[in-house]
Amino acid sequence: MKFDVLTLFPEMFDTLNQSIIGKAKEKELIDINLINIRDFSKDKHKKVDDTPYGGGAGMVIKPDVVYDAYKSIENKNAKVIYMSPQGKILNQKKIENLSKQKHLIILCGHYEGIDQRVLDKIVDEEISIGDYVLTGGEIPAMVLIDSISRYVEGVISQESIEEESFSNGLLEYPQYTRPEVFEGEKVPEILLSGHHENIEKWRKDKSIEITKKKRPDLLKNMAEN
Repeated sequence: MKFDVLTLFPEMFDTLNQSIIGKAKEKELIDINLINIRDFSKDKHKKVDDTPYGGGAGMVIKPDVVYDAYKSIENKNAKVIYMSPQGKILNQKKIENLSKQKHLIILCGHYEGIDQRVLDKIVDEEISIGDYVLTGGEIPAMVLIDSISRYVEGVISQESIEEESFSNGLLEYPQYTRPEVFEGEKVPEILLSGHHENIEKWRKDKSIEITKKKRPDLLKNMAEN
């Protein structure tokens, strides 16, 4: 899986060199290519924004610098995603669908946004990570890359994906590890029984119980579908 990221702040993505995503990069299971939009400014001071037509607060990123940055990418058949609070809310189903792509281009906005003309020209889809506004699209882009990369073969085990929250419409069952007794609390006896069928049933029951308590809307959605 290849990600091309159009951003004004490529240094923010250093965090993706850590942990599971960092290892996936080292193994060349994923490729994250950072493209600095500022490099395509024709201004001697590398200015990329200007005041909005019609007045208003803040600055707007100019269309030509974004377009030139986009044109520097070789594969124009890749899906272009703009991280925007106006986009559809990211969920597990969308992540699974996007993970089937071989190449994604992710555009990160900043300031008051990006000139609409270039968005209309190059963007295929707008995605939001929630109904709130951040200072820029870099953190949402990292969320998207991280969540999709987990579905790339070899990054994590298939078993982990199948049993985690949202994958089957339910929240995940509680997890336990050593020590067997912590602060007087013992691991549920059934998990020590070695009886896999009973353990599986316990985990399913717990998933339903936790989902009913924390996210009853998920159970309602399952019933409707």
